[in-house]
Amino acid sequence: MSKGLKLTDVLVTIVIAIVFGIIYKLWGPLYAFVKPFGLQLDQLIYGMWFIAATVAFLIIRKPGVAFLAEFAAASGEFLMGSEWGLQVLMSGVVQGLFAEFIFMAFRYKRFDIMIVSLAAIGSAIGSLIMDYYNGYIGDLALWNLSLLVGFRFIGSILIAGVGAYYLVKALEATGVTSLVRPTTKQDYDALDQ
Repeated sequence: MSKGLKLTDVLVTIVIAIVFGIIYKLWGPLYAFVKPFGLQLDQLIYGMWFIAATVAFLIIRKPGVAFLAEFAAASGEFLMGSEWGLQVLMSGVVQGLFAEFIFMAFRYKRFDIMIVSLAAIGSAIGSLIMDYYNGYIGDLALWNLSLLVGFRFIGSILIAGVGAYYLVKALEATGVTSLVRPTTKQDYDALDQ
């Protein structure tokens, strides 16, 4: 079984990223709608911006896919006129790297809900670093910052962790993922020829 990315892996990752790039762009107005409710409730839906990395990794299961998917999705969102401008690209890089680090820590061999949820938290940590760097959260009172961080972690786990896991499980049930992720050694060997 080949561990390196093949052209097919890259193309499937890009297709996943395009779909989520569109979703990311459409998610912005929903996020803006929830924001005025206060108490950092908008952070409960923030995890959607991390889901490309986790879904792509669960489908392709190879090193580099989480990073590539998150960066490509952010690029797609940017090209569609993201209200956050170029910051969305840097966020995609950092969030994708932090998710990738989690999968790397487990040697790209675990695909369970716990690891995917940890990767979602990794992306959330990356996003918090970017928010601090961009000056969004540095002046918050401790209680308000605690709400923001706690709700962002919860939203990340629910959407980019648990949600991604069950989305891919549903895709697996349809047989779609077997087109890009063979299930037996013979299937892998046939692809390597």
